[in-house]
Amino acid sequence: MATDVITTRCCVAGGGPAGMMLGYLLARAGIDVTVLEKHADFLRDFRGDTIHPSTLEIMGELGLLDEFLKLPHHKEYELGGAFGRYQFTFVDLSHLPTRCKFIALMPQWDFLNFLAARGKRYPTFDLHMKAEATDLIEEGGRVVGLRATTPDGELSIRADLVVGADGRHSTVREKAGFKSDDYGAPMDVLWFRLTRKESDDTETFGHFEAGAMMIMLNRGDYWQCAYVIPKGGIDGIKAEGLDAFRKRVLFMSPFLTDRVEQLKTFDDIKLLSVAVDRLRQWWRPGLICIGDAAHAMSPIGGVGVNLAVQDAVAAANRLAAPLKAGTAGDDDLRAIQARRTFPVRFTQALQLIMQKRIISPALASTQRPKPPLLFRLVGALPLLQRIPGRLLAVGVRPEHVHTPDMLAGS
Repeated sequence: MATDVITTRCCVAGGGPAGMMLGYLLARAGIDVTVLEKHADFLRDFRGDTIHPSTLEIMGELGLLDEFLKLPHHKEYELGGAFGRYQFTFVDLSHLPTRCKFIALMPQWDFLNFLAARGKRYPTFDLHMKAEATDLIEEGGRVVGLRATTPDGELSIRADLVVGADGRHSTVREKAGFKSDDYGAPMDVLWFRLTRKESDDTETFGHFEAGAMMIMLNRGDYWQCAYVIPKGGIDGIKAEGLDAFRKRVLFMSPFLTDRVEQLKTFDDIKLLSVAVDRLRQWWRPGLICIGDAAHAMSPIGGVGVNLAVQDAVAAANRLAAPLKAGTAGDDDLRAIQARRTFPVRFTQALQLIMQKRIISPALASTQRPKPPLLFRLVGALPLLQRIPGRLLAVGVRPEHVHTPDMLAGS
């Protein structure tokens, strides 16, 4: 089959939060942008569901918030958990300096479908589903496009700038030869869903017990469950058998007794291999990586989606004008990495501390755990709950939209 050729200002590989938000922002600013998503839809097993106030603030700045919040979601105004028999609230979002003082729990595919639909309102937005980036096109030491496979054959996209937003297993960053630092993770996550009843508690919560940890996210008519196991422990879980795993789940949440049988085979339980890493350099001439392609985050705090969106906003703010003028260069790419490195490093550092001080000891323990002193202090003093609330929900150096809207004539 013949190779089709597309010429555009910017080609984004990956239709996740970073890629879709960047594509939307650039198209909104009147810039030709092509977004490639390798799947036929956005229904993935491991999509993060937590839309933080920082992302909701961006949706507000774009004039999309009211429409966005009409999608099914659950609001969390505070977050808590249990260490053994000790229950506490750790995060209070009620005092945030944002439009929305809550975390919206929403399936990520709804978020991505929303952005895709709004992007299509702009004539410069070109989304290709079932188009997988496979290689870079280079000339004279500069990336000038990429190649992708589609059901109709090979696609060649020539672009002033290529953006790798294709996740933690990024083909773009591999083909670019980027080096990363792997900071390790002591756990993996088993991801499954069980029916939720109206009589169940509405709160999303985490539960620590001796050698076990489970988080349950309220998705309305079902619980999205994340059972945390030691890194590489999946073979041991499977060797014990499905009935033993069901008993593990019931030990953590006994109220699931009447529905744990919904886990009929291990095919109903998906493994998320947790990684924390960061590229040493995110860019080279003609190419930059953002989101998980630049920095894989631990699931702790559910911050991955929101940092990816922040990357996209920062990139669009810096790139919109030079891309439109045809002058985007190395200084722009260097500036994006410089701006985003601090918030990413800071957030990963907090995650690594949580992994080392809380999760690793909990998974290794044979005794019923007690909450660490810091958790007890924060739980006892509501005023202190605002601090983790601010760090989790807004983060450091939050981004704001500075790009124009071509349809508004701005």
